[in-house]
Parts: sequence; structure tokens; C-alpha cells
Amino acid sequence: MQGVIYAKSAQEAVSAIDSDEFVWCHSMAATPKVLLDALASHALSRSNITLMQLHLEHAESVTVPAMEGHVRHRCFFAGKATRELINAGRADYVPMFLSELPKLFRKGEQRVDTALVQVSPPDHHGNCSLGISVEATRAACEVAGRIIAHINPDMPRTHGDSFINVRNIHSAFESREPLITSGGRPPSAVESRIGANVASLVENGACLQMGIGAIPDAALRCLGGHSRLGIHTEMFSDGVLPLLDAGVIDNSQKKVARGRTVTGFAMGSSELYGYVHDNPEVTFLDIEFVNNPTVIAKNPRVTSINSALQIDLSGQVCADSIGHRIYSGVGGQVDFVLGATYSERGKSIIALPSTAQGGQSSRLVSTLAAGAGVVTTRAQVDYVVTEFGVAQLRGRSLSQRAAALVAIAHPDFRETLAREAYENLHITVS
Repeated sequence: MQGVIYAKSAQEAVSAIDSDEFVWCHSMAATPKVLLDALASHALSRSNITLMQLHLEHAESVTVPAMEGHVRHRCFFAGKATRELINAGRADYVPMFLSELPKLFRKGEQRVDTALVQVSPPDHHGNCSLGISVEATRAACEVAGRIIAHINPDMPRTHGDSFINVRNIHSAFESREPLITSGGRPPSAVESRIGANVASLVENGACLQMGIGAIPDAALRCLGGHSRLGIHTEMFSDGVLPLLDAGVIDNSQKKVARGRTVTGFAMGSSELYGYVHDNPEVTFLDIEFVNNPTVIAKNPRVTSINSALQIDLSGQVCADSIGHRIYSGVGGQVDFVLGATYSERGKSIIALPSTAQGGQSSRLVSTLAAGAGVVTTRAQVDYVVTEFGVAQLRGRSLSQRAAALVAIAHPDFRETLAREAYENLHITVS
């Protein structure tokens, strides 16, 4: 076990981090909160540390006002902890396809001085596992000047690209901590209707990509009568477990990693983490591979299920901002939309509730809000789904698109949308 220095405390483990460093932090459910809390204290004696991440969970300690001048966040995806910092100009947001992020590190376009990770204890070969979140962290570890690890006996050992040998770890602090969990809320009536509409588009033998949340889970609940489904997704959560147990998902029709579920990270319940632990039928791979559209497209019937904040009547999808305010990130939506487009009999689906703000505003609009970012262009969308139905956009003209989208808008807004389509776009919606 040469190389690693076992620290007596998390504070000691992060003590080598100096001013002006670029630090990558393991993200999502693998966020090393123990190390971040230690960094928050340590950083007060340092300045201008850049903390890079996708989105962090339970990261309040490094987002408090006292961190100003000591830690600045560089976010490739905004989360609850960093959203307000970004919109106040106190953190930076980098719009980027998730598949491109590992390349940024490997090509040397983004310096990584230190990687903070949370890993399983080493096996008898000295191999720790990045566990439930490989994503871009594998690439960051490859190029980092040093790796600092929280070794957590509760972290599952997962198969694939997750392994990092203890000899490559600079310093480590070992303590048992509960993993971050999420989910468990049953879908609302609206979400259930959206899920059923999404499920109506899924064919037997489809290879699924879906995000986290009530809508993907609601769609999965409606797939019990399907067969021979596969999973190739950047992330997955508890909704897949009943389908795996029932044999509905067997990955038998895939061309890439046939017979195995492919993912970049997982986030959900303790049951989900128990399922992926030492399970060779679930493969956690580098997100540069998982989200590569040319890799995705090798699978037949790829069906990508993503969401949006706003969609205009031409089909432009805003998924990362609410007007000028950054809400989330570009992520992997376009990676999988492209992969589905190139896949034999593939299809991409954007699913969202028809309204926001408790029904006070429509998510389907004639014109996107000022400052809204277009993540997926109108030339790339196959289907848009709300609780009121399905709009097929591929190959449709602007007038056909507008009519289809108005038809699945909330009834309270259809008349207004039809009028705006005529006034702004010279399109008559009957």
C-alpha cells in the first residue's frame, strides 16, 4: 500500500491544498462532504482556490459568504448549493456537453492540481472504487497533481472504470459516513400522466436513457408490460430496480455492453446502492464513453428521455436557465439526443409539465424568455410530451410544430399561444 499517507483527520488530509489551486471535486451522491467541510476551514488561510464540480450535494460549508476570496466555484452544472452563487456573480458556470468534460482535462485545457474523491476501502490488490459516481472524476484523477480521498466503508464497490489504486492517492482519511440519498416521493397526478404518455412511445427492445426525478420514474412504472429493454444512460435511479428484478430490463438487444446496464453515476436510495455493489451486471464507465453520441448510436432503438424548463413553438428547448438565471446545466441532453437520432429506430423525447409557478405560467411559449439558453435546437427534437399528450416535431414545418405544441399545452394557455403564434410568427393555429 505504498504511496498513500493516512491522515488522522480530514483537516490533515486536505492540508496540502494551497492558494491558487484548481481543485476537482467528486460530485452528485459521491460528494465527499467530509473533505469539503475540512476544506472550508483550511481555505480560510488560503486564497483563490477554484473548486470545480458538476453539482455538489450537502456542500453548504463551502458556499457560505465567508468563502468569498478563498474558494470560488467553477460549475459545469449548477445545483442547489451553487445556483444562487452563480446568479449573484460569485461563482462561474461553464456551459459544456457532459461528454466533452473529460476531454477538457485530458487535453490539458483545464488544469487540475488536486482531485477530492470519496472511495471504497482498497481490496487486497490496493484498488479502491469511485463507487456510485465515475462521471468526469475518473479523467480528473488521471491528470491531477494529487488525489485526496475520503475512504468510506459504506461506498459500494462498482465495476467498470471506477477503480483507483491506493498507491496513486496522495493522502486519505478513513471514516464511515452514510451516503447521500435522494428520491422516494411518489409522482403527482400530472407526473403520472406525463409518464404514461412517455411510456407509450417506448418500443420493446428499446435502449433507455433517463434522468433522475418523478417523471422518468413515472414512465418506468408504466413499462412493466414491455420486454427486452436495455439501459445505457449517464445516470440512473431507483425506478429501474423493479424492471430489472422482473426481467423487463435484460439488456439483451444492446450492441454496447450487451447484458449489462451502462451508466456514469447513480443516485437514489440505499437499496439502489446495495444493488450496484459488486454487481458485474452494472457497469460504471467514463462519461466520455457513456455520453459519446457515436457510442450511444451503436445501440438500436435508443430512446432518450429528458426534460426542459421552457420550449418555444418552433421546438427550441431551454433546459439550463430561466431567462438569464442559470438553473442547472447543459449536461448530457444533447449527447443523448444526437445518439438517439443516429440510432437505428431511435427517438428522443423531451418531457415536461405544461405549466410552472403553480399553474400561473405556461412552459410552452411562443418566444423563450429573454436570456434563455437553447440547449437542444429545434432541428434535433423528435417528440415533446406533457400531461396533455404527445407532439411529434421531427420533419414537421414551423406551422405544424406550433399546432402540435399548442395542442399539448395547458387548456388555459392555448388561446393565448395560438394568438401569439399568429402575431409573432405569422402562423395560423386552428
